Amino acid sequence: MKTSTPASKAADTEILPFRIAIPQADLDDLQYRLSRTRWPDVLPGAGWKYGVSLTYVKELATYWQNEYDWRKYETRLNEFPQFTTTIDGAHVHFLHVRSPEPDALPLILTHGWPSSIVEFLDLIGPLTDPRAHGGDPANAFHLVIPSVPGFGFSGSTLEAGWNITRIAKAWAELMKRLGYEKYGAHGSDCGALVSREMGIQKPDGLLGIHVLQLFSFPSGDPAEMADLSADDMGRLQFLADFHERAGFNAIQQTRPQTLTYGLTDSPAGQLAWIAELFNGFGDHVDFVNRDAFLTNVMLYWLTNTAESSTRLYYENAHNSEQTEQGPNTTPTGVAVFGYDFKSMKRFAERDNTSIVQWSEFERGTHFAAMDAPDLLVPDLQTFFRRFR
Repeated sequence: MKTSTPASKAADTEILPFRIAIPQADLDDLQYRLSRTRWPDVLPGAGWKYGVSLTYVKELATYWQNEYDWRKYETRLNEFPQFTTTIDGAHVHFLHVRSPEPDALPLILTHGWPSSIVEFLDLIGPLTDPRAHGGDPANAFHLVIPSVPGFGFSGSTLEAGWNITRIAKAWAELMKRLGYEKYGAHGSDCGALVSREMGIQKPDGLLGIHVLQLFSFPSGDPAEMADLSADDMGRLQFLADFHERAGFNAIQQTRPQTLTYGLTDSPAGQLAWIAELFNGFGDHVDFVNRDAFLTNVMLYWLTNTAESSTRLYYENAHNSEQTEQGPNTTPTGVAVFGYDFKSMKRFAERDNTSIVQWSEFERGTHFAAMDAPDLLVPDLQTFFRRFR
């Protein structure tokens, strides 16, 4: 007997076209709020010592209010095909940019916090159409760039429990739904955790993963610390310094909702909170293009996703499955950038048993896709060439 798919089930798996169209009233409200910002008093000469520099935030907020043009970047985003679908009850927005090269390799790119799909805009052209950018067409990719559930145009309506384990399963479903039988995954920050988790889960069709960070640290076993090089000790000190200043991590893992009343009500507050990590706590200010940075901030502000996005940290910290801690045996590539905290190969190889490419660069930050795409693009091409 022939059966049919229930209408509700079909609707759940439907892929719908999407276009960004922010109401002018939302932009006017932003302008009003920026004009009425109540600034804190800070210690003279405080700079970045106690948090984001007041001088920096005031200057950037003034630029945001008077010079930044959202409509210009809305138009740029709308140049790329966008879609939405529902996966495991979550609304998922994504860019799907197919290469003109018929044999291109599908690749899913995952951002983290406080980033968004904006992180990958400068990768799209060189990766999907290398021929047009002076490269080898054999290196082309079909790109799938989702907004993580709870981020950006995926929206703020999100039930509890969306951690990296669940996101990795959703991405496997998304690639299957798009008809991709073989594909790769790349990610940075939380996106690196999602990509590694996909490597652990090993969904059908996943060929390999490429990440900017592997969060593998000393276990406390003294034997692991034996014979560490001066370079390794420097990396550990950098990591210790990072954690000493990473207050966002502790807050978002424990009380994200309390934080987000301020972020949701004040654009200057949202700006400052995101600027902290983008500027390396003041160690590398304005390495990311100012307009690109503000476009990223706009995706948080306009979609009212401060709460749902920061909640990802809480969900990861309270993830009962914890499969992300297991060994990753999927072929893995790692790109370590000069102004990011540097993954340590000794510990990375302990937790990821099939690292086949390890690259290190003197420049580039935690958001290398935005400030060092010329380095990241060829590294991605080199890593995934082995699977073509």
